[in-house]
Amino acid sequence: MLFRSTTDADLDRVIAVTVDEPIGWIPADRYLEELKEGMYRPEWTWIAEDGGRIVARALWWGQASSEHPIALDCLHVDPSVADRAAVAAELLTAGLRAFAEQDATKLPLYNVTLPNGWREDPAVVDALTWRQDAALAAGLTDQVERLRLEWTPDAGLPASSGRLTFTEGTDDEFLDVFRRIAVGSLDAETRRNVAAMGAEATAREEVDFYLGCPGERSWWRLARTPDGQVAGLALPSATPYNRNVGYLGVVPELRGRGFVDDVLAEITRVQVEAGAELITATTDTDNAPMAAAFARAGYRTARTRMIYSVPEAADTAAQAPAS
Repeated sequence: MLFRSTTDADLDRVIAVTVDEPIGWIPADRYLEELKEGMYRPEWTWIAEDGGRIVARALWWGQASSEHPIALDCLHVDPSVADRAAVAAELLTAGLRAFAEQDATKLPLYNVTLPNGWREDPAVVDALTWRQDAALAAGLTDQVERLRLEWTPDAGLPASSGRLTFTEGTDDEFLDVFRRIAVGSLDAETRRNVAAMGAEATAREEVDFYLGCPGERSWWRLARTPDGQVAGLALPSATPYNRNVGYLGVVPELRGRGFVDDVLAEITRVQVEAGAELITATTDTDNAPMAAAFARAGYRTARTRMIYSVPEAADTAAQAPAS
């Protein structure tokens, strides 16, 4: 079996692949549109061929400005293959190895979108199981379950207590607040990054990430108490598809006072005033306080995502130059 990235000559066969499972499907029209925009690319699209027939396909995605892919959007192996997980694992391994050899600073994660209540649907569980087995076998062993939330105008603007004011800030001020917020965070990725590289490097990575998002730096705000003390930060942002919450947090010494509701209300207000009819957000299922804050603000759970990624230490090792 041959595992390789595609070329322009493979396009018709790539988009002819169909998925008859309830997850893992990227429609041909979306793939073609985002291929034009550089969010899918032939070199990020990998296939497994058996006798010249495509039996597996992996579609990695990135932003139009990305040098390397950010996430795996779609993984499919034809049902005729006896061991779908094994073939998928080989395909993932080949792609991830290639990205590491191309000096990707961070290997892409695998993002599987699931419907609400997915554990009660045997077809969804079966479809996820072999994909999960493949991800784990390929080294994507850090696993997080994350809620995908949405706010729409019918929910109404969330109330603010008025206890905080929101001001602009310098890059150094935002970096400092990011660093403080990272300590004691309940977000799985933040905790993992802090453990692997410390709060300072984690903060720098977060700032760089949000500077690279489609949102504007001018939207960022520091939250302050009436006496001018920094309470946290509010980062309205955007994806290539929607306005989103971006990032928010409260500094450790002021947590537990309900300030998170004010910060989230501010982000929502900013997005609505800019004309947003849909605001998206994500949070880990294990981060119960944040999920509760979203619920209070009128954000509803639209779907669930399972996210698989390479552990930070292994990721670094994979990228290290040969000695």
